[in-house]
Amino acid sequence: MINKIISHYKIIEELGRGGMGVVYKALDTNLRRTVALKFLPPELSRDPDAKARFAHEARAASALDHPNICSVYDIGEDVEGRMFMVMPHYEGRTLKEIMARGGITEAIPAAGASVGARRAVPLPVHDVIAIAIQIAEGLVAAHARGI
Repeated sequence: MINKIISHYKIIEELGRGGMGVVYKALDTNLRRTVALKFLPPELSRDPDAKARFAHEARAASALDHPNICSVYDIGEDVEGRMFMVMPHYEGRTLKEIMARGGITEAIPAAGASVGARRAVPLPVHDVIAIAIQIAEGLVAAHARGI
């Protein structure tokens, strides 16, 4: 899929994949901005009910305007019938990546350590609480809209 153009989106790289599809980093050639394209898996793209749920999820998310909820810019279908949604692309690590690496990283003091060496440090409790509050605020906003 890399370098493939779907509608006016040029696929740049794969960001991740899971049970609900594959996410790619892409360039919106009309607006000249980087976006994320989330594709419904091929097996679900053949299921009319799954396609309807996917479109409903995209429409519901696009109706939410909250800093802790990812927006949806557009939905579409490629020539092979795979549904996709277009979302903002955010640089950085996911919470899952941070947790998998044991938290945040910090430089190791120079005494005997190689230059640039880093070590994992658990997230401070106040950061964990702040993240949990942001997640809860996003959920409250979604529930307030019946989602």
